[in-house]
Amino acid sequence: MIENQRKHQHDGFMKDKCNWEGPGFSEDIAEVKKLLEKETHMRKEAEKEVNKLRSQLGQHMDAGAGGDAEILKLQIALEDELHQKKKLEEEIIILRSQMLQLTFEADQMRTCLARGGSGNAYPGLDSPMSQVRDPLSGHKTPVSALFDQVGVQKILDLLESEDANVRIHAVKVVANLAAEAEANQERIVEAGGLTSLLMLLRSYEDETVRRVAAGAIANLAMNAEANQELIMVQGGISLLSTTASDAEDPQTLRMVAGAIANLCGNDKLQATLRSEGGIKALLGMVRCRHPDVLSQVARGIANFAKCESRASTNGIRSGRSLLIDEGALPWIVQNANNDAAPIRRHIELALCHLAQHEANAKDMINGGALWELVRITRDCSREDIRSLARRTLNSSLLFRSEMRRLGIEL
Repeated sequence: MIENQRKHQHDGFMKDKCNWEGPGFSEDIAEVKKLLEKETHMRKEAEKEVNKLRSQLGQHMDAGAGGDAEILKLQIALEDELHQKKKLEEEIIILRSQMLQLTFEADQMRTCLARGGSGNAYPGLDSPMSQVRDPLSGHKTPVSALFDQVGVQKILDLLESEDANVRIHAVKVVANLAAEAEANQERIVEAGGLTSLLMLLRSYEDETVRRVAAGAIANLAMNAEANQELIMVQGGISLLSTTASDAEDPQTLRMVAGAIANLCGNDKLQATLRSEGGIKALLGMVRCRHPDVLSQVARGIANFAKCESRASTNGIRSGRSLLIDEGALPWIVQNANNDAAPIRRHIELALCHLAQHEANAKDMINGGALWELVRITRDCSREDIRSLARRTLNSSLLFRSEMRRLGIEL
């Protein structure tokens, strides 16, 4: 199976264009199916051997003293067989996943080609922050099918496998399950999946493990406030912050920034995000300069600023923004007119949210943010953001006073 992957794939999933209508891809599926049948047979044989050894061990135990050496021998043999059985079960799940992925991609591509589409391969499980759905048919995606076939607990058990490749594959499956549906997220968390993912982040320094674990955590923190708060309770914010400071790979930083950005949208986590280094870690990741990372950082800042603005409006908090306290304002102002549309849009919203709280006005004026807000009222491509910036400036005494002094008219 591994050799087969190396010939046609990278990291377990399709890398280059393939001849989808030729015999090669069908042979791949047939080969994996054959391997799966063989592994299943071996597991059944191992099961029989385990039962046989357990029976023999029970007989010797019932026989009483005099057979200590034989009992020890049987115990060792039983442990070996159980270990072998566990490995075979892991291999069967991986093979099932591989076969489902190959079959799914072949079906997808045939449908796409029949409709006159491109022959490029579809993204596989290696995109843990993407929504992985089947847009061309009613078929289930490979991860959903695997979820139904083997169950969530067996997939989560693979996260603790001795084999690093098995662990990584299992995390990708969990990440994509979480991206597909909120119901999947609930089942994963209820079965202890979030705890296992945080354990991986805590225990392993391998960049790939950290990247896919952070991506899975980001997906679990997408919408459910309960999951976000559980991440906080289990020390996830400090773990993500540590990972952010240690990582160099842009894709790892993208996943970590995405996870923190999702947490920034929860009003209840604001103080903890600051105290456990989440905001500092988010700002620290701008060192990467990769646009995908910066987009996630900007999204996190916008989410945080929105929560602060809402809390201030409701009278829950007062005083200057924690973002300004943490030194985020210079970067925000610098990137308010970033060439990348996603970064610019998030930062424009963040500026509007910060400006809604009068306690931030003086720092924003001194930091050059007023000029950016004025530019947003004139140049922003989105009417709703232009209107928000205009209303925000007009509702602030300090901003209105400064605009009169400078002769600025909206």
